[in-house]
Amino acid sequence: MLKAAVIEAGEILKEGYFGKKEVEFKGSVDLVTEYDRKIEEFLKAKLAPLGLPIVGEESFSGQVPKSAIFIDPIDGTTNFVHHLAYTCISVGVWEEGEPKEAVVYNPILDEFFYAKRGEGAFLNGQRVQVSSSAKLIEALLATGFPYTKTERGRDYRFVIESMERLLPITRDIRRFGSAAIDLAYVACGRFAGFYEVNLKPWDVAAGILLVQEAGGVVTNHVGQPYRFGDIIVASNGLIHEELIKHLGEYSTVVE
Repeated sequence: MLKAAVIEAGEILKEGYFGKKEVEFKGSVDLVTEYDRKIEEFLKAKLAPLGLPIVGEESFSGQVPKSAIFIDPIDGTTNFVHHLAYTCISVGVWEEGEPKEAVVYNPILDEFFYAKRGEGAFLNGQRVQVSSSAKLIEALLATGFPYTKTERGRDYRFVIESMERLLPITRDIRRFGSAAIDLAYVACGRFAGFYEVNLKPWDVAAGILLVQEAGGVVTNHVGQPYRFGDIIVASNGLIHEELIKHLGEYSTVVE
């Protein structure tokens, strides 16, 4: 059911990507379109028979339940609006605080990532695994910039200072503008690691399972088990300790 529903929803995304769309602002730089809402409503109806609460980016408010279907209808809306291909639908099914099933689908690039707990991670039906890079200097990393950057506060300083530490000692750092795609790319070995501050549950709920099922590791920035709302750090596991060491302490970043 999950796979089929997301593939159908991908046709809506393609319609909007290649067609005209109305753009609104949720914040000073945070965009939303009618296609974000169309896809979310479509998936809510399709996935309702699973019997779990649905936490969608465009409609949810309140306390996040331990068991839910997390929907990001268009992760990378800014890319979607600007006609950049790194945009996707992300759906993660969680039960009792653990990810059980996940899809990250980019219909523009025809990349369908899927994982089920205990069964591995797949890209277009082929099993994937994390990178074998064992040193930071060999590692291509990914990160993201939070919408709170406009406030130039602690989130902003963490991003700038962590990049200043990491950039000279890594192969390079990429910023594609979709956390779900970044996590999927860690899972398939394109990136050796990914970190980002101030993400929402729907941004990462699917990608976490993809990384884990591909043999990777997901924690917070001090190596503790990741919880929604933490700074997320995902990697192939081989560089994880070194990556965390150079990220620095979020709590010590001065506003």
